[in-house]
Order: sequence, then structure tokens, then C-alpha cells
Amino acid sequence: MTDPNNELIVELKDKINRLVQQYQSLRSEVQLLEDEKSRLTSQLELASQEYNNLEQRFNNLKITKDLVSGSTEASDTKKRISQIVREIDKCIALLNR
Repeated sequence: MTDPNNELIVELKDKINRLVQQYQSLRSEVQLLEDEKSRLTSQLELASQEYNNLEQRFNNLKITKDLVSGSTEASDTKKRISQIVREIDKCIALLNR
């Protein structure tokens, strides 16, 4: 006859082995998810930068169009140019500190 304690020990070892395997599996899955998160974060940052660049180009084109066409929205364009000049002045003041 087999000792009941030995059977319990064997069962316990089996359960521990399964838990270790599950842990390793979950650990590798977490690593994959973290890698994908990093990749997606990088993609999002690149897309955001591209969006900002395109928005700036669009605004510049709109200002240029308004200046060339002499449209009635010239006052808006002049306000925008004044705002840009103020921003440049602020940057220069910060650089001089």
C-alpha cells in the first residue's frame, strides 16, 4: 500500500508544477502586452506629431491664402499674425533670460 502522505506530496508537487507553468505563461503574456503597449504608444506619439505638423501647415496655408486673395477675413489673418509675433517675442524673451 502506498503511504497517503506520499500521495499528498505527489499531488502537491503536481499542483506546484502547474502553478509554476501558469505563472511563466502569464509572465510571458504580460511581457508581450507591455511590448505591444510600448509600440502603440510610439505610434500614437508619431501620429500626434504628424497631426500637429499638418495642422500647422494647414494654418499657414490658410493665412497665405487669405493674404494673397485679400479676402474680407484679412482682419482674422492679421490677428493670427500678431499672435504668432507675440509668441515669437515671448520665446526670444525666454531665451534672453
